[in-house]
Amino acid sequence: MKSDIDICRDTLLSPIEDIAKQAGVQPQELTPQGSLKAKIKPAILNRLADQAEGKLVVVTAITPTPLGEGKTVTTIGLAQGLAKIDRSVMACIRQPSMGPVFGVKGGAAGGGYSQVAPMDKLNLHLTGDIHAVTAAHNLAAAAIDARLYHESRLGYDLFSEKTGLPALRIDINNITWKRVMDHNDRALRMITIGQNEPDKTINGLERHDGFDITAASELMAILALSDDLHDMRKRIGRIVVAYDLDGNPVTAEDLQVAGAMTVTLCDAIEPTLMQTLEGVPTLIHAGPFANIAHGNSSIIADKIALKLSDFTITEGGFGSDMGFEKACNIKAQQAKRGPDCAVVVATLRGLKANSGLYDLRPGQALPDGIFAEDHNALVAGFENLKWHISNAARYGVPVVVAINRFPQDTDEELAQLQAMIKAESFETFVDVAISEAFGKGGDGAIKLAECVVTACQHKANFTPLYQLNQPLEEKIMAVAEVGYGASHVELSEVAQQQLVKFKELGFDELAICMAKTPLSISTDPSIKGAPKGFTVPVRELKLCAGAGFIYALCGNVMTMPGLPEKPAYMNLDIDENGNIIGLS
Repeated sequence: MKSDIDICRDTLLSPIEDIAKQAGVQPQELTPQGSLKAKIKPAILNRLADQAEGKLVVVTAITPTPLGEGKTVTTIGLAQGLAKIDRSVMACIRQPSMGPVFGVKGGAAGGGYSQVAPMDKLNLHLTGDIHAVTAAHNLAAAAIDARLYHESRLGYDLFSEKTGLPALRIDINNITWKRVMDHNDRALRMITIGQNEPDKTINGLERHDGFDITAASELMAILALSDDLHDMRKRIGRIVVAYDLDGNPVTAEDLQVAGAMTVTLCDAIEPTLMQTLEGVPTLIHAGPFANIAHGNSSIIADKIALKLSDFTITEGGFGSDMGFEKACNIKAQQAKRGPDCAVVVATLRGLKANSGLYDLRPGQALPDGIFAEDHNALVAGFENLKWHISNAARYGVPVVVAINRFPQDTDEELAQLQAMIKAESFETFVDVAISEAFGKGGDGAIKLAECVVTACQHKANFTPLYQLNQPLEEKIMAVAEVGYGASHVELSEVAQQQLVKFKELGFDELAICMAKTPLSISTDPSIKGAPKGFTVPVRELKLCAGAGFIYALCGNVMTMPGLPEKPAYMNLDIDENGNIIGLS
């Protein structure tokens, strides 16, 4: 089979204006960015205000493994499968960060014959939205250090007299706004800025700082969760970037930088329209990771797609304990719209890897048993799938299991897995279908599409794990104990102090965004299967007042990833004709 990029390059794509017309987008609502991508103006929602909404389907998965489960392939394949059975459909996915593209994971356009195209454009810059988030974020960082410097240089009274601005009196030891960049770079996690030559201060005040990856920026979350440009402007103004010497929050509005940050993001608020290899309209918007952020594409993209199509297919990052949980408890509560159906992606090899019977370690060769028939490993790994089905059902939505078939899979084990699913009793409607979307495109996902249509005919009784008016500690416990199955939560001394402070400052009604490893339902990546009774250690809480949630940093999760021994960028180059090669 040809490589993903060769499949994409050999496919004849339609002009983006034709895709827009097919989707129901009018020419004045579109800003083409070349012939194969375009921005859609959110004002389209004014015209579509009275249009009924279609069904919202969220694709999630079992606990991820190094083998990859094919969640984006299934998302795109399902959309193409629905189109094959003459259903009006759009897909909504996140914009890939160049951190994973150049790091371990590679691109995020899908694969095989179920891709968003052109995949090289999607994976590399696209229309620059992530760079706009980086620029707007770092503008606020520069504003903090400039204000700190000038107030220190002049003194508070003279600064106010000279500028007509109130002195913010920022506490240099209590600045919470780091800088960001869209690459994996562990060396930037902790840095020192403002270093000067002896007896000089021209470079600012020396202090400790650090970088997060852009996908973890609060601005990325705000972009994904805003209703419109004006809502985004208000949210940016509420961002707490530091605290003053009395312990009071200093916001982007206080710095008078919120307006400029919003201006920098004016184009980024518009979703990007692309197409699948089979011409299904696809909206790309926002790119928050699901382990260190809320892991879902934007509310604006969903709203547009729901108005334009009968089925909107989107995905939550990593397993259902990650992106799907956050789709239900953060995104849905802010959008006031829950999913109508969940699709849980599973693979035979992924379940065997989750069985705990294999010693899988980064950089080591995978054992043959992962790819061969192994009844015991499949049965043991099924506990993980069963957990994820039950987890999706917990939110009151029907569930379809998509078994993503690989060439090594045997009919016997595929039948065994389907039988095990059908033998279980769940709290909601559950169905199962085998998907061959990677090798066959939409034709390989017709059965899955039919199952999703049937599932969506069952009324969802969507219920989040908590209500926003519950105390912060109750919301943390709800996700950890009810959501994950932990026995209790253990807050560090720092986290306890932060909890008290946030409640005192009036942030008790924000949502909770658990930042943890995606490699286990627990916070320990080595624990596989469906663990119970474990402890969730919360080392730190981070306020994101503009986004509307508080991060709970669990275990050793990092907000700036690092590069591996053999990064994916080593495979990238151009050929003699100037075409990109090695991208997957």
